[in-house]
Parts: sequence; C-alpha cells; structure tokens
Amino acid sequence: MWMFWKRRRYIVVFMAFLGFFNVYSLRVNLSVAIVAMTENRTVHYDNGTVGYEQYFDWSSSLQGYVLSSFFYGYILTPFLGGFISNRFGGNYVSLLRDGTFWMVFGVGIGTTAVLTLLTPLAAKAGVAVLLAVRIVEGIFEGVTFPCIHAVWSRWAPPTERSRMASIAFAGNYAGTVVAMPMSGILANAWGWESVFYVFGVIGCIWFLAWMFFVKTSPEVDKWISQREKEFILEALGRTEGEQEQVKHPWKGILTSVAVWALVVSHFSENWGFYTLLTQLPTFLKDAMHFELEKTGFVSAVPYLVMGILLFVSGYLADWCQVKGYLTTTQVRRYFNCGAFLAQTVFMIVGAFILEPGPTITCITIAVGLGAFAWSGFAVNHLDLSPKSAGVLMGISNTFATIPGIVSPIITGYITSNKSDNEWKTVFYIAAGIYLVGCVIYWFGVSGELQPWSIEAQERREQEKQQTKPIESLAYTNKVSVEDEM
Repeated sequence: MWMFWKRRRYIVVFMAFLGFFNVYSLRVNLSVAIVAMTENRTVHYDNGTVGYEQYFDWSSSLQGYVLSSFFYGYILTPFLGGFISNRFGGNYVSLLRDGTFWMVFGVGIGTTAVLTLLTPLAAKAGVAVLLAVRIVEGIFEGVTFPCIHAVWSRWAPPTERSRMASIAFAGNYAGTVVAMPMSGILANAWGWESVFYVFGVIGCIWFLAWMFFVKTSPEVDKWISQREKEFILEALGRTEGEQEQVKHPWKGILTSVAVWALVVSHFSENWGFYTLLTQLPTFLKDAMHFELEKTGFVSAVPYLVMGILLFVSGYLADWCQVKGYLTTTQVRRYFNCGAFLAQTVFMIVGAFILEPGPTITCITIAVGLGAFAWSGFAVNHLDLSPKSAGVLMGISNTFATIPGIVSPIITGYITSNKSDNEWKTVFYIAAGIYLVGCVIYWFGVSGELQPWSIEAQERREQEKQQTKPIESLAYTNKVSVEDEM
C-alpha cells in the first residue's frame, strides 16, 4: 500500500486544503478585526481624565458595507475562473497566445494575501480606500472555487471525488477556526493591524509552495509514479497526451433543471453561512455581550465542528456509493436536503431561545451539519459534467456570492438598534432560505452525467476522428522529409 506522501493526488488535496485555509482566513479576519477597529476603548489622558475613543467611528450600516465589500469584487470572477481553469489548468499564470496573463487558483490567493498586508494602510487612508482594496481582494479570490473544480476533473478518480473535494473544502473551516480566535488574540496583544500582517504573510508563503509543488494534471507532474498516473487516467477515462480544449454545451447547461437546482442550493447554503461568517462576532458582542477575545474563540467553534464533519460526510458519501447502498443522485439529495432541513430547525430554535448557551449550541449544530450539504451540492458539478465542472462551479458560485453582498447590508440595517428581536429576524430569514433550498434541490437534483454533456463528448470524439487522417498524413510527410535529409 502506498504511503500517503507518495500519492501525489493527496499532496494536491493537502495543498488545496491549505489553499482554502488561506482563502477563508484572509476573508474572515476582518469580521473579528472590525470589532476591535470600532469598539469604544478606554483612554487615559495626560491630564488624568478618562475617556472613550474609537479607531474608526463607523455605524452598523457602514460596517455592513465594509464587510460585504469583498463580495462586490468576488461576484465578478467565479465564472471567468471556471472558464479559464477548464481551458488552461488550475495552477499556473499562463501566458496565452494573445499575450494576456490569466489569474488562477494560486495567484488568486497569493494576490489576496499581498492586498491583506496593505489593508491597515488602506483603512487609515479612508473607508473608500479600504472598500476598494477589499473589492480587489474579492476579484482575485473569485477564481479559486471554479479553478479547484478543474483540478479535481484532472486529479480525482470518481470513487474518491467526494472525499478529495470535502477534505480540501475543510480548509475553509480550518481557516475560519484558526483565524477567528487568533484575530481576537492578535488584536488584543498587538493591535488590530497585526491581524492583517500575520495572515497576509502566511498566504504569501503558501503561494510559493503551491506554485512549486502542484501541477495541472498527472501527465505533467514529474514526481508522480507511473502506477498512480495510470490509475488516475484510467479511472477518468483519459489517455496521456495533450489536454483537449473543452467546448461547453451552453444551451444544455443554461436550460438544465439539475444545474439550476444546484445553483439554488449553493445560494441557500451560502446565505446562512455568510450571514454567520460576517456577523457572528458582532452578534456575540451585541446580543450575547461577549468580550472581543472570547468572541473570536466562540465564533470559531461552529466552523471547527463543520471542518471535522466534512471529513466524515465526504468518506460516508463515497462509502454509500461504493457499497451500492445509495445511488449518486440519492447521496446528493439525502445529504444536502437532510442538512438543510436540520439547519432550518436549529436556526429557528436558536433564534427563538436567544440565550448564550442554547443559542450558541444551536448555531454550532446548524453550521456543523452544513458539512453534509457540501457532500451534496459542492461536488454535484462533477457529476453533471466533469469536463464543464469548473464552468458550472463558476455559475453557481457567482449566484452564491450574492448572499455575501446582500446579507451583511441587510443585517446592518435590521440590527441598527442592536436589539434581540432584530437579531431574531436575521436568523429567521436564514432559516427560511435554507428551507426553500431544501425543497428545490430535493425535486431538481441529479447525480448522473447529463445528456447534454454526453452529446458534447460524442461530438468531440467525432471531431477527433475526422482530424486523425489529416494528422497521420502530416506526420508521414514529415518523416519522409526527415529521412531524405
């Protein structure tokens, strides 16, 4: 049996895990830092008096715009990232024929890390500059999810698809788990600026490692064993050679019920997720009356649970398929909708009680069970059309970014008085959207290769067959000329 570190596909998974660790640590650090940036600090003046000051006097509605600004840029690039990654691969900045440099997975995260290092300067220059920097960060991070789906289409055997994707996506929650409490600690110990410096440096180090260790596909990986390469290629039904350029069946994609059910599911999960991701520290401070450092630790608990359950859900999903207990469609439906239904219930119960212990427990269970939804919609793109998976992820992630823009702004306006009833409304809205996603995905989901994907594949095969005689003739002529020389 091969050792873990000798399986190159798991090195790719590990590096992708660390990549998503950075994706979310760079994204959520502001959610905690903004509490320190806007809280009233006790200040002892030289004349012996005591007063209160804020680094930034931002209203709750303005804070909502600051927290959502990342997603203004993020929504612009998921589709572009999916198209590029399917066409050119997911790990290099490629100089294409027309001389244009394209941004993909590694560069998207690396650039975000550099911009994170500049965030303190931007904030001090003014809220408009900070908004601009966060928007640009979002633009670069927008390519990450579609690009990693293109990596899986080249590296992930179908029987390992759920676990490989789930393990990598667990990095999102590992990043959240580490970033939230560490941001609170750093802000208390060395000031809010240190939050951005520390995580920015970590992101830059990861970028260098990703560009060195990870390759686009098994065919171009110089460290992979012949045995593993043949196994992956055979499992994916590919042969070694030049990567074909994918022609996406746009009409089939845009008219597919399964694709739109997937889009709605992704949107629904992200509404609840982004609401808590951006607002949980503020909620704990305003409604639960926690101190800053404790807020960071408590905010991280739900994502710790989700990160652990992602490993469980990914392996369980693959196991149910391999053993034949459930079809792929049933796995996607039961895992996804079961999670949404449970999230609906626990969000409502937590909001209704609104006491620190029970409410935090309900939030933790609701967020944690989202791991099973990720074994549904988050892998579903590869089921419907492996060759167009990056584009499908780009489409669904574009729509799923809307909650990141809208939810913090709506929450900021709803909670202008910071009352308990206002926060209950926020949770009830999230619960309702989970329920809508559950119903639509239940009836629209499919885990099968779609007819429009099969037809596109058959057309590609026919085109390849038609070009073979021309290629053979060209090769024969080339050999003849070389022989005469």
